[in-house]
Amino acid sequence: MKITIACVGKASRAKHDAAQALIDEYRTRLPWPVTIREVEDRKAGGGVVERRAREAALLLTGLPKGAVIVALDEKGKSLTSRQFADTLAGWRDGGEQEIAFLIGGADGLDKVVLSKARLTLSLSAMTWPHLLARVMLLEQLYRAWSLQTGHPYHRD
Repeated sequence: MKITIACVGKASRAKHDAAQALIDEYRTRLPWPVTIREVEDRKAGGGVVERRAREAALLLTGLPKGAVIVALDEKGKSLTSRQFADTLAGWRDGGEQEIAFLIGGADGLDKVVLSKARLTLSLSAMTWPHLLARVMLLEQLYRAWSLQTGHPYHRD
């Protein structure tokens, strides 16, 4: 399975070294190839609706053809780690080879992105910095792989 994480905003390496180290660590642990695509809306002006629409176009451009789209949104479905692992396994077993996780900007995701998503997922009802959302997502992907491969899980 191949994973793409498309997110709004660039992580400045010097400013976010600790979070970037965690991202790198989880990427090396995962046997699945993980591509992180960072996009930035460089156009100034416009309101929230216009900005979200521009960000949506940037996020959706360049996604792997036929990828299952998962939108990360605070109003999305809350899954346990086991349920998340089972969801990914179901897609894999159903022949899906590419999954794209989309993380919006400060104003969230546009309805166009949400309408294309097979799953809208909430990592938490709390507000988290977008860089930490990447870390949390990668950790859950690693946990899902661990569960799928029979590693002991303390919640069982």
